[in-house]
Amino acid sequence: MKDGFIKVACATPKVKVADPEYNAGAMIKIIEEAEGRGANILVFSELTISGYTCGDLFLQQPLLKGCTEGLLKVAAATKGRNMLVVAGCPLVVKQKLYNCAVVIHEGKILGAVPKTHLPNYSEFYELRHFASGKGMDEVIRLGEMEVPVCTDQLFVCREIPELIIACEICEDLWVPLPPSTYHAMAGATVICNPSASVETTTKEVYRRSLVSNQSARLLAAYLYANAGEGESTQDVVYSGHHLICENGSVLAEAERFTNETIYADIDVQRLAAERRKMTSFPGGETGSCREIPFSLEIRENPISRTFPKAPFVPDNKEEREKRCNEILSLQSMGLKKRLEHTGCKHAVIGISGGLDSTLAVLVTARAFDMLEIPRENLICVTMPCFGTTDRTYQNAVSLVHELGASLKEIRIEKAVRQHFEDIGHDENVHDVTYENSQARERTQILMDLANQYNGMVIGTGDMSELALGWATYNGDHMSMYAVNCSVPKTLVRYLVLYYADTTENKKLSEVLMDVLDTPVSPELLPPVDGVISQKTEDLVGPYELHDFFLYYMLRFGFPKTKLYRIAKQTFEGVYDDETIRKWLDKFYWRFFSQHFKRSCLPDGPKVGSVAVSPRGDLRMPSDAHVLGSRGLGDVYKRQI
Repeated sequence: MKDGFIKVACATPKVKVADPEYNAGAMIKIIEEAEGRGANILVFSELTISGYTCGDLFLQQPLLKGCTEGLLKVAAATKGRNMLVVAGCPLVVKQKLYNCAVVIHEGKILGAVPKTHLPNYSEFYELRHFASGKGMDEVIRLGEMEVPVCTDQLFVCREIPELIIACEICEDLWVPLPPSTYHAMAGATVICNPSASVETTTKEVYRRSLVSNQSARLLAAYLYANAGEGESTQDVVYSGHHLICENGSVLAEAERFTNETIYADIDVQRLAAERRKMTSFPGGETGSCREIPFSLEIRENPISRTFPKAPFVPDNKEEREKRCNEILSLQSMGLKKRLEHTGCKHAVIGISGGLDSTLAVLVTARAFDMLEIPRENLICVTMPCFGTTDRTYQNAVSLVHELGASLKEIRIEKAVRQHFEDIGHDENVHDVTYENSQARERTQILMDLANQYNGMVIGTGDMSELALGWATYNGDHMSMYAVNCSVPKTLVRYLVLYYADTTENKKLSEVLMDVLDTPVSPELLPPVDGVISQKTEDLVGPYELHDFFLYYMLRFGFPKTKLYRIAKQTFEGVYDDETIRKWLDKFYWRFFSQHFKRSCLPDGPKVGSVAVSPRGDLRMPSDAHVLGSRGLGDVYKRQI
């Protein structure tokens, strides 16, 4: 439960129709099992205590009396368990019968939510037995407890303010304006739905879509527990098709016809962060909602939920290739518009033989093709200096040749040495001045060439470098249009790989594969025995870690301690805890101290849900304190 993770479960026992005593006992067994699995919220199916298919037996007093007794037994069984239970039960209120979701916690019945929309078509005939709960607000006595009965109830956790639970029942979801819509607008982050949806061929597809889409619209978790085996099959069959969804994603799904109990970890902090960010999501519309508090003990249970090592890159090959093609199109279309608007017929790119400049050249060539501009108008400039290796040089030359672009070679050693003499810098001192003088000389050449050709300089830096400030201010940091500015380093690799796999030019593919196999380096320090001596990840840390941190910090607002926790779990066996801690500290320091570079970032296309443009996604002060840094050493010690 720590860090906003809540373990939830959906279940239905193998009921006996119209046997509340038996059903209550079966429910208690599931409650015990769910407690052993660490569940904090457990949702049963519709009318679990009686069975959904009782028909006119719902009109019989013995059955209704038995349901109340069974409900009280289930309530008593929750005493001492760190769990909130939602059970389906028929309840009588002022001589009318209601189909209710009953919320139970610590031996007490907190409230009963009656079904609003009663189906009375096809195989359904609920109006024969039940009344709609729309607009009702009553209090009934169950055992020794006074229980509110109304549709507008929110169950609010004292210890976890983001955990606010509401209920709707089956058909309530299938109408144009489900009650859960209003519940979410009033603050509910978890919707529980006890259901009895009959099974027919292909219906599970529609049901899955309905539940996942509602969770997406509401920016909520949706717990859907469906009736299953044990219900009468006189005319229809129930499959126990449970679903746990969160903001459009299916976290867990039961195998149909098995009465399987499913579990998942939902993240209410993540949901709350999404809502804060979405200014179009209504807030504060509580209306007449009754808030009922409950308590859960905060425990740091193991998280069964997994987090992709590369959140920017789809695991599925087919989806990844589709994503790569889409991103290349977004990059190219962005540049195409800028070239059209400015009337530029030439572009200038500094080509190093590395990943980023390779991607920028590929994107620019694609944009030129869209505009029917000859590729020879793409001026690729290689500027060898002290750190250039033969491998990267040859790859740069071959790449330009195979693309049919124009190549210029301008060696900059002489100009840089003159600059060292001008500012009084010792060439043998390989410090930041030594490195950045080369980067700025290259940018000056590119800008001047762009003036000569009446073209524009295309930036090559990627989003990971921008996040870390790993760019020379007024050097490679600057361009006239930055095509890679929202593409993280881990994704750059796959974009280049996709191009290599799909091009019909075999020689171009071979060049691209060797670029992919070359260590990432700015090549600003002299090589050793002709081999790259300066590897970026040795200095700033592994890009797969930094991209992981970047995604979950910006996309979902995860605090530093939560990032550390999920990174340890995700990269277990890859990096030890101390290494993860080291680079997480480095990430935070660089991200906050280097924002001034992002504050004057050139234009470039946004391609994903995370971006660092100061005009769009990331409007933060350049002098902000390192968020969440205070006291983290002690936190780490406790977590290691």
